[in-house]
Amino acid sequence: MEDCVEVYWQKHLGKCRAALEANNFDVYFATDTSDAGRIIYEEIVPMLSPKTASWGDSMTLQATGAIEQLRNDPEIEFIETFEAGVPRPEIIERRRQALLVDLFLTGTNALTERGQLVNLDMIGNRVGGILFGPKHTVVTIGRNKIVPDLEAAMQRVRNVAAPMNGIKHPRFKTPCQKTGYCHDCKSPDRICNAWTIMEKCFPPKRIKVVLINQDFGL
Repeated sequence: MEDCVEVYWQKHLGKCRAALEANNFDVYFATDTSDAGRIIYEEIVPMLSPKTASWGDSMTLQATGAIEQLRNDPEIEFIETFEAGVPRPEIIERRRQALLVDLFLTGTNALTERGQLVNLDMIGNRVGGILFGPKHTVVTIGRNKIVPDLEAAMQRVRNVAAPMNGIKHPRFKTPCQKTGYCHDCKSPDRICNAWTIMEKCFPPKRIKVVLINQDFGL
């Protein structure tokens, strides 16, 4: 008998893939983060032939290894947007420039079974790269990001992804770091400022979604 967990995820991932494709996203399926890295660097990158690339913070994307491969590719100018020791104004300027690259890579906070990408951002550079600017965008998504609908997506973002991100960045003093729950806070370090819901991809297939049959990321 097939593993019930595997069958469960095949059904849910299959439903999401069909919904995303109906919404004009270009969808790839990966068995794990290593396979996702192979798809990005050996399939998507050669197809697009980007001259410039950058990324928005994503633990899932980092786990694929694709960022390191792009950094080390002599044919690609990679814009570093998280370099330690660089003054904040310079980092912000680099993030502005990253919105003009040929290829932008990131993750998502939630994916509904209707094929909607739901995100909540601090300054907007990550969601900006998804919505508009880069010629092409790759979004890596672990199966743990899948939710039934928008209401569940927002609940997941507020009470799972956001508090975990707060804990991940201890320099930001937010109440969710202490409680693990969203307080809709007024902290000057608030990391939850810009909601986006991507219903459909336009132009069609500009956004490449890599669905990963593995729990990963926040």
